[in-house]
Amino acid sequence: MHPNALLDLATELVRQALKFDAPADTIVSNFLRHHRALGPRERHALAETAYAVLRQRLLLQHLAQSGSGALERRLAALAWQGSDSFLRGALGPHEQKWLAEAKAVDRSALQEKLRHNMPDWLAAPLKAELGDDFWPLVQAMEVAAPLDLRVNALKAKREQVQAELKGAGLEAEFTPYSPLGLRIHGKPALQKLPLFIRGDVEVQDEGSQLLALLVAPKRGEMVVDFCAGAGGKTLALGASMRNTGRLYAFDVSGYRLEGLKPRLARSGLSNVYPAQIAHERDDRVKRLTGKIDRVLVDAPCSGLGTLRRNPDLKWRQSPKALEELCVKQTAILESASRLVKPGGRLVYATCSLLRRENEGIAHAFSEAHPDFEFLPAAALLTAGQVERAEELDSNGYLRLWPNRHQTDGFFAAAWQKKV
Repeated sequence: MHPNALLDLATELVRQALKFDAPADTIVSNFLRHHRALGPRERHALAETAYAVLRQRLLLQHLAQSGSGALERRLAALAWQGSDSFLRGALGPHEQKWLAEAKAVDRSALQEKLRHNMPDWLAAPLKAELGDDFWPLVQAMEVAAPLDLRVNALKAKREQVQAELKGAGLEAEFTPYSPLGLRIHGKPALQKLPLFIRGDVEVQDEGSQLLALLVAPKRGEMVVDFCAGAGGKTLALGASMRNTGRLYAFDVSGYRLEGLKPRLARSGLSNVYPAQIAHERDDRVKRLTGKIDRVLVDAPCSGLGTLRRNPDLKWRQSPKALEELCVKQTAILESASRLVKPGGRLVYATCSLLRRENEGIAHAFSEAHPDFEFLPAAALLTAGQVERAEELDSNGYLRLWPNRHQTDGFFAAAWQKKV
């Protein structure tokens, strides 16, 4: 494709992404689906350019002010993730001169909000909590996440999968904490590989794998994944149960549960029972009151721990939406706790970075429920064969940060119902 035509496509994709009327991954996926003739390098350049604009939106909009022409074209040029020589072929002499001058600006001298590229309502609490660690977090969030895989222990061993990936030309390293994880840098296509088709692996961030290990279901138990979504953690729980017992996958979204079906078929699991519920007080939920050994509440949250993958979230969320989420999280955790039988385990988790959605919800639950004993995360993870589990424990909670642990941002709290 001619350089100018590809830059025009990047301009249009950036324009669509900045409307924020749908998740960025959906917008990018739909856009590329309408341009099937593009090659892998062209598709990669378009997608990553759009994500780069979303990651550094405030900075790039500031730098773009000095140029002329369509704003989205200037943003695409500033954020370009393809070949430099290809981009030069798309720009006229004046544009090339402007781009060189814009890129030469000393970014360290700019005001803070242009360097951290976050809305004030998000930056303020993170700076207050992290102190000197705030800027390393900013840097970590500006880098695309690697591809983490969870080995399906029902079907394969990690060393075996690593060797097969190497045979396919993909170098995979063991994840530092999860005993089931492999990490591949870049974004290779896995869907056509035999090991993926067989269900030997699932794409799952290491942090998400650790949540399942914190729940630690055993053979023959009754387990509930209360907000199952597309079922990534459900599959990990089912494998931990060695395909025995009964595992309910509840979610209010039938569409998301539909995404579980092909993954479930690959996994080899037959102990999973997906069910759409109307709300957290649904009759299907009430019938299980006091009967469940392990309950995972992977609560609806802001998703701000996943900004490496979903940089648009920081622009699509708002303080009002956060307030509504906290009310919902409290209600869901309260309802889910009723399912736990004496001696059973309850785990509350989010992929948020904010204390309000994390420690705030967990502490309030502990205060209101003396019948639940708080369980420190490090001991539970060590029992799950997680290496260096003490690095992941913050005051008894599982706390994961992209800059510290190279995972998405995750939080989890665990309790046992007193007998």
